[in-house]
Amino acid sequence: MILPLRLASLPRLIRFPAAALRTAAAILCLSAVQAASVHAQGPALRLPEGASAGPEAGGIAEYRLANGLRVLVMPDESSDTITTSITYLVGSRQEGYGESGMAHLLEHMLFKGTPTRPDVKAEMMKRGARFNGTTSYDRTNYFETFPANDANLEWAIALEADRMVHSRVARSDLDSEMTVVRNEFESGENNPYRVLLERMAASAYVWHAYGRAVIGARSDIENVPIERLQAFYRAWYQPDNAVLVVAGRIDPQRVLDLVGREFGRLPRPARLLQRTYTVEPTQDGERSVTLRRAGDVQLIAALYHIPPGTHADYPAVEILTQVLSSQPTGRLHKALVESGKAAAIFGGERQQREAGSAYFGATVNKTLPLEAARDAMIGVLDGFAAQPVTEEELERARTAVLSEYDKLVNDSRGLAVSLSEFAALGDWRYLFLYRDRVRAVTREQVQRAALAYLKPQNRTLGTFLPTDAPDRAEIPPMPDIAEVMKDFRGDAGIAAGEPFDPSPENIDRRTLRETLPNGIRLALLPKKTRGARVFAQIALHWGEETGLGNRGAACAAAGAMLSRGTRSHTRAQITDMLDALRANAMVNMDGAGLDTIRANLPEVLKLVAEMLREPSFPADEFEQMRRATLSSIATQKSDPASLAATALTQHMNPYPRAHTFYTPTVEENEARWNSVTLADARRCYEEFLGGTDADIAIVGDFDPKAMSELVRTLFSDWKSPARYVRVPVRYFEVPPDQRLIETPDKANAVYRAALNIRLRDDDPDYPALALANYLLGGSSGSRLWVRVREKEGLSYDVRSQLSVGSLDASGQFGISAIYAPQNRERLEQAVNQELERALREGFGAAEVEAARRGLLEARRLGRTQDGALAARWASNLFLGRSFDWDRALDAKIAALSAEEVTAALRKFVRPEAMSVVRAGDFSGAKPAAAK
Repeated sequence: MILPLRLASLPRLIRFPAAALRTAAAILCLSAVQAASVHAQGPALRLPEGASAGPEAGGIAEYRLANGLRVLVMPDESSDTITTSITYLVGSRQEGYGESGMAHLLEHMLFKGTPTRPDVKAEMMKRGARFNGTTSYDRTNYFETFPANDANLEWAIALEADRMVHSRVARSDLDSEMTVVRNEFESGENNPYRVLLERMAASAYVWHAYGRAVIGARSDIENVPIERLQAFYRAWYQPDNAVLVVAGRIDPQRVLDLVGREFGRLPRPARLLQRTYTVEPTQDGERSVTLRRAGDVQLIAALYHIPPGTHADYPAVEILTQVLSSQPTGRLHKALVESGKAAAIFGGERQQREAGSAYFGATVNKTLPLEAARDAMIGVLDGFAAQPVTEEELERARTAVLSEYDKLVNDSRGLAVSLSEFAALGDWRYLFLYRDRVRAVTREQVQRAALAYLKPQNRTLGTFLPTDAPDRAEIPPMPDIAEVMKDFRGDAGIAAGEPFDPSPENIDRRTLRETLPNGIRLALLPKKTRGARVFAQIALHWGEETGLGNRGAACAAAGAMLSRGTRSHTRAQITDMLDALRANAMVNMDGAGLDTIRANLPEVLKLVAEMLREPSFPADEFEQMRRATLSSIATQKSDPASLAATALTQHMNPYPRAHTFYTPTVEENEARWNSVTLADARRCYEEFLGGTDADIAIVGDFDPKAMSELVRTLFSDWKSPARYVRVPVRYFEVPPDQRLIETPDKANAVYRAALNIRLRDDDPDYPALALANYLLGGSSGSRLWVRVREKEGLSYDVRSQLSVGSLDASGQFGISAIYAPQNRERLEQAVNQELERALREGFGAAEVEAARRGLLEARRLGRTQDGALAARWASNLFLGRSFDWDRALDAKIAALSAEEVTAALRKFVRPEAMSVVRAGDFSGAKPAAAK
């Protein structure tokens, strides 16, 4: 997996355009620590032979083995899981000529197994673990989260020690995995945002490896010699180049004992690691990139060189990026979106070990002149001399940045993985020093950074502007991290939570339920959590079938407007308040989801209630929202995934055009949003929304009595204006259909197949069918995954899906995959053969037993997430269920035999009745020969 770029913090109340780059909550940085001081806190631990204790910060303790491995131990009693994350300090920056993409390719190869562990992913699945690997410019990491017990901990540490030096990096595995990575490469080529930024980086960096995409060049991915990949593995995957993090419900002594036993036996290598020494020369003039590809929206962007991530200027650079890119208060949003010159803006920075980059841009509808948006954007970026940074902008940006850090350090699971970024910068403790630097940054420092780095001569843009007087931005060198850290003293550790048993019985026992006078159903599950975090879910039920007809866009617009201003607060004020309250909140017509800390929960709930009950529907915000929505819709016109999903859904669920469940085409959706008005949105809100039919669940650290009283105060008098009548989900018996949709100039194709089934989740056949789906394609060890991805390397993502209703006997079984267009015949043949084999031969007892354990562990792991628990309780309240329903379902799954699972698959899945849609550029695709 390629780690996404870091964007400036995005508004918590709206979604960034779907085609845009994904946000990375904490692309921070990690690496080596030289100190070996004894820890000041906690009892002395027995260290492995030759090991030494290192520094401690934020409740995290470091140890170093004799072979050089650094181990970070982070206990969290409130967690019911353990996370292990191992980081190798090697990324695409260390790749040589012809080796681009090698670090990422090797990341994939380490899941291929070792001589003693031939199927790593099957082991993960058996334990219900959530796992992945990611590659960036400066590091590669692997992480897994699993239920907390000693057997799983011992297994995970032994696994990482084994694959550190014994992974099977073989020619046969490379042949299949190379095509999977190439498919991932092709998928990225469908994204104009990603491709444009890659091309800009390639132009901005003449010599440094940061100018190359982490995933590499297609030719290098396809042709890398196995010998070079093996040499890369042997050189960099060694204990003296790795940092292991173990977090969650752990005994530190047990962790050290296991690490000493498994990793301690690995010798320290005699080789010396090669340092990278290429320094990008100072850019001496504005550069230009023009990308011409199929697409539906215009883009304009600018990229600038910035200092290394540990440089003293970097906090000011991040604050500057926030000042420019935050929404809706940032300078770019006000200049481009509010003026109507662009549909949306984006921006972010790459905090790298060596000199990175910052980028800013906008999406512009085809009907608008790109030049106007470009000139407005450049005017803002060049305008700090005339309009210096204000104290208000500084404090708003600082609050937003520090809010993200607070959320990060309160999540031991996320923090364990995010620490890999700070090791890559040079020292994992720099996370805490960097936060201190952000706290101390001044307006003058931010202003100086703007003038030092946002220079035309330091910019890569879509135009070329010659100049007779170069004004170059001198990028400072990487500082000495030991000197930077010498006087650092970290904050106290985060308050720990309580151990919590995620069994259905305990969840029911700990949950308080009541019904308010107006019918609101309330579930409260108080428990101590790390950082006193708390999650809430508000589910609103409204409308009836006749009244909702032909009002999809109007009611969607109404939901989008709830967070864009109230009678008392503007959208900008709401955003600032949520940042100050360290909260996330997503509000729409279906209710709200939020999370914050215990002390701030009352104020956050009051603000959410205000958004739900007192929206102001400002006209300017409505136009901004509508333009952004239309821009997002336009990106779907040539997107294979969107077109395939729409076509298949329309065929499988042929509701009348006026029905609320009707799925419009892209063109129909665009027409709806072009015609919808602010009055339409307001009418939908006024006619339907209220609290008479609502379910509210709160999970985490809070006072249940105080919250019950507050919910009663905020919502008990909120009556719905019209009676709610649930719209039933219909079952359709549709004939099988075969469709092919051409999407020119798209490197990646999609496959979608579906079959409607008449089934509810309380049907006696449901547990067996759910397990059959898990075996067939519902997990990373399933038959489809092993055949299509692991053995033949035809798809980066292939899976089967089963969705059934709880109230209506209407469900669907489906299969999906992405692939290269030339592999269409091979992919479909492999999918069909695996489905037919399962129906013909059935599943074996051992196979079913392993899958049953994996599915049950995955369901248990899902109950350890407080946000998911809140959402489940809200759903259960509506359905009249408790978690005893989960207990019963788990028991039914645990009792299934192989014969019952096979019978369920044969009863419901009929390949001849399935409908299939393919979308991609098949015009010039030549069938690929089987290997």
